[in-house]
Amino acid sequence: MSCLIEVEHLHYRYPEGRAALGNLTFHLSHGERVGLIGPNGAGKTTLLLLLGGLLPDFSGSARVAGHDLQTRAGRQQVHRHLGLVFQHAEDQLLHATVFEDVAFGPLNLGLPETEVRRRVDAALASVGLDDTARDRVPFHLSAGEQRRVAIAGVVAMAPQVLLLDEPTSDLDPRGRRELVRILEGLPITRIISSHNLEFVLDTCDRVLLLDEGRLVADGPVRRVLANEPLMLRHGLEVPSCLSAAERHEATLAGPLPLPVPHVHPHPH
Repeated sequence: MSCLIEVEHLHYRYPEGRAALGNLTFHLSHGERVGLIGPNGAGKTTLLLLLGGLLPDFSGSARVAGHDLQTRAGRQQVHRHLGLVFQHAEDQLLHATVFEDVAFGPLNLGLPETEVRRRVDAALASVGLDDTARDRVPFHLSAGEQRRVAIAGVVAMAPQVLLLDEPTSDLDPRGRRELVRILEGLPITRIISSHNLEFVLDTCDRVLLLDEGRLVADGPVRRVLANEPLMLRHGLEVPSCLSAAERHEATLAGPLPLPVPHVHPHPH
């Protein structure tokens, strides 16, 4: 699998000077389903915003689909390849109808009207919304429906990468199950930041664990989440659905070693 996201020696400080991300290095390949976990303040949302091209002025290297996020051109072009769904879906719903919200991105790409309509119809179908939803007012929808519309707006852009920030934060159990079903039907590389670790187990194969802005574990989702000493050390708990045998095996194995950063040769 080719590399789609490349992050190496990434450091970022908030404008007031406080460190947010420190020396992050990881790579994602096409088709990976990755959970981003960690305690409050670990830097998860900051990392998603940075990958989405919304935070300049970092040090190190970050590339998405070949676009260098250190450059203004790279940050502008990344939106053609990556879609970000914010924690509060209503923050992305700005128009009078569902159709207008989902069509906004494709229209900005300069696509012809017939292609825009085709993309809107396909995106709404992919999140389980039928034609009757097109003319509804987004702010009159339930939290789960608003989440679907926000995802549809991203899917309509035909991205290679989908980033979701706390996608279950305002969903009841039925809405969560429906979101799992929707994501399973989207063949898109994704990073999901969530405190709901059972949701991460249901939707991801790999997990990145951040704490205080640093990557402290990177590996198969069940192996990382079942490691009780590791989880407790970073303010998390092992999901109750993981068996005692899985916990014992993961604890004995210990955390996987973090990848060795690639070192670029210095020019002479």
